[in-house]
Amino acid sequence: MMCFTSRALDWLCLILQERFGHKFILSYQNKALKLSLAGQTQNYILFPRLIASFFQSRSDIPCCLWDAKREGWHNVLGLPIPAPGVSGLQNPLIRDHSGNIEIYYDILGLVYWMLNRVEEIGRTDLDSHGRFPAINCHAYKNNYLERPIIDEWLYILSQVIKRIWPQLELKKQQFSIKVSHDVDRPSRYGFASLKKLPRLIAGDMIKRNDFMSIIKSPIIYLSGKNKLHPMDIFNTFDWIMDVSEKHNLKSAFYFICGHTDPVYDADYKPEDTAIRKLLRQIHARGHEIGLHPSYNTYLQPQLIAQEFNRLRNLCDEEGIQQAEWGGRMHYLRWQQPITLQAWNDAKLSYDSTLGYADRAGFRCGTCYEYPAFNPITKRILDIRIRPLIVMECSVISIANMGLKIGTESTDKILQLKENCRSVGGCFTLLWHNSEFESVSKKAMYQTILKD
Repeated sequence: MMCFTSRALDWLCLILQERFGHKFILSYQNKALKLSLAGQTQNYILFPRLIASFFQSRSDIPCCLWDAKREGWHNVLGLPIPAPGVSGLQNPLIRDHSGNIEIYYDILGLVYWMLNRVEEIGRTDLDSHGRFPAINCHAYKNNYLERPIIDEWLYILSQVIKRIWPQLELKKQQFSIKVSHDVDRPSRYGFASLKKLPRLIAGDMIKRNDFMSIIKSPIIYLSGKNKLHPMDIFNTFDWIMDVSEKHNLKSAFYFICGHTDPVYDADYKPEDTAIRKLLRQIHARGHEIGLHPSYNTYLQPQLIAQEFNRLRNLCDEEGIQQAEWGGRMHYLRWQQPITLQAWNDAKLSYDSTLGYADRAGFRCGTCYEYPAFNPITKRILDIRIRPLIVMECSVISIANMGLKIGTESTDKILQLKENCRSVGGCFTLLWHNSEFESVSKKAMYQTILKD
């Protein structure tokens, strides 16, 4: 049976310390995992049934449910908790043995498997963009993708910790919201080529019945690379920042700084005068600037580093300094752990790619930011992972969940938000600046951000 390396145990202790506010020690004892409190040698929690499949890249492992309430424990969502890796659980699941407690489910193995996306390593059942899709993952197949099951299980563990060390004050968690915006298209017409412009106008007339586009488009096009025009339907940056400031939020805008694909990458260059002005405007209002690596960089670490350096150099020229730099991969393209290691080596502070393109939910099983670990090299990384819970087009695009704009899609997103609130986590929302072209989308966005 595979087991944790010493570095993996150190990483798990780091996860527990961030979550609970205390230092713990993990060690092996007779093929079981022993959890002790640092400086306390008498009592411990034992996990005697470790699950080998938590070290394997598979989505066909069994799954059952555990009714915490029936055994006297509290689950924050009030529902039986999914238990991946087993087809059944011992009853009772948690037992007191002479002042020590045994838990007959491998909670920490699950944490390792979910947070490090072990399930995805080396997979070939990918979509047309080379992404591992939600519909192939264990969480979707077993109906728990919309639940933060890692946070649910760690809440159970927190109750066990309090029972065995009642004097311990655990860290209190605070629900928060983070909004971000991938700047794929800062302008509808401003950066288009003369060849592409007529197609854009025709598309707006046919799809949106926007016959004024034939008048507006030449004006916006002539402003082009010098200034984002106020009539441009994709120029929603001031409106986005107004809404964020109304709700005491800071928006993060992620910019493409390379061109590795003629179809999927942006038309703009970050050095364009209009983009420079936009960067200054975002910074002046106290919002965040980040990286959105171009389409074909996710398997090329040197390109991610080059594009980040390009963004940093540009920001230096504009006098823009930030305490941290993060971002998200274009089209959410990701191969675990190659892309993760590339972000780490480029010296970014965090990545917020890890949500699925085809379904909203908890790809990592958590709505907490956490320190990254490379499950291949077995090393703790410097970068942090900020899981993505909802991307607007995952919910409203016909190709994905296909929910109608309005009550249906809003209710789905609000339920995910409430699940984050229930576990005291962070609700992360991606909404592209180019997806506010209708009054209904703007109204939906504002409803979602209401506390």
